[in-house]
Amino acid sequence: VTENRSDVEDLHLYATPREQRFRRFASLEFEGQLYMTPYDFIQAVTSDEPKCAKKWRSLSKQELNQILMETPPVWKGSSKLFRNLNEKGVISYTEYLFLLCILTKPHAGFRIAFNMFDTDGNEMVDKKEFLVLQEIFRKKNEKRERKGDEEKRAMLRLQLYGYHTSTNSVLKTEGEDLVPRSYWDTLRRSTSQVLFSDLAERSDDISSSLSDTTLLVHFFGKKGKAELNFEDFYRFMDNLQTEVLEIEFLSYSNGMNTISEEDFAHILLRYTNVENTSSYLENMRCRIPEEKGITFDEFRSFFQFLNNLEDFTIAMQMYNFASRSIGQDEFKRAVYVATGVKLSPHLVNTVFKIFDVDRDDQLSYKEFIGIMKDRLNRGFRGYKPIQRYTTFKSCVRKELYSR
Repeated sequence: VTENRSDVEDLHLYATPREQRFRRFASLEFEGQLYMTPYDFIQAVTSDEPKCAKKWRSLSKQELNQILMETPPVWKGSSKLFRNLNEKGVISYTEYLFLLCILTKPHAGFRIAFNMFDTDGNEMVDKKEFLVLQEIFRKKNEKRERKGDEEKRAMLRLQLYGYHTSTNSVLKTEGEDLVPRSYWDTLRRSTSQVLFSDLAERSDDISSSLSDTTLLVHFFGKKGKAELNFEDFYRFMDNLQTEVLEIEFLSYSNGMNTISEEDFAHILLRYTNVENTSSYLENMRCRIPEEKGITFDEFRSFFQFLNNLEDFTIAMQMYNFASRSIGQDEFKRAVYVATGVKLSPHLVNTVFKIFDVDRDDQLSYKEFIGIMKDRLNRGFRGYKPIQRYTTFKSCVRKELYSR
């Protein structure tokens, strides 16, 4: 175990918020490169901070090989994959970014994601095609590096990417800005350009200097010769979304089949930039005095809808609702038209009671969409913890479960 990290802690000064979060939650190191375990990743997307101070444990080649030998093939994937692997897995920084992208994408976007990697159009993705994302994400990072200590920046690149990078960029850097708003946009834009073939050629050199990871073995087998079809790719993305939602839901349900409306509000507001969250919670408590509860199916359907928020916004504009507030029936209809997701009347009513701050039984763009757009940045920003108040009803739920 690395006992003293004071010599590399100042690397945080050269790291982006995403990189800082990865370094904070990562617990493994192999040949100078940092890795997360599946457990670390789950913590990073569901917790404000690591449960305990992380120390980077150095893996031997034998330990890494043993971990990879126990990695299940993609056709054995499930919505408990990360929980079952727990500490027996390694996830690189670029894979961390890729997994974060998955969490906020609609199911309709899964095909687009697959096609990004399928460069030869044979409806299959091989390891070489998938490794291109390493180069694309690295290039985006290099364009954002600050001027300063070249040695420290080289140390940071080694930690995150596992190899020293040259200063010559494959991507053009003069006269154009190729740094979109998100890593997903970076992937989409880069793979649609002619220069993608150059990146694919470089992936041969990259793969020879990189160690295999749990994700690579899961997708392409222990020898790296298997190919990934869309059905397996889709199932993996859907399972990951479901798994993270299950973990969040179970952390509040205390073994029950539902979570309280107040807990649902806590989860929604947790990742936003809302400053005065107590006013939203108090607003909901007053307007929903009797707890009915939110089921997991309702919970999951709502977050499927949130991943389609952009399409929903367009639907609202088509309905000419953008300049005025909308009622519950209009909201439910717009959700279904835009996303195909049917939200239960109780779930829609709960959402209105949380966000309808002026209590006119209408939702405005500012009251809902503006706040939820912030939430889609989950995992890409620092977390803002929300004080969770213990209500009488919560105590009763815990007491019933303990019996």
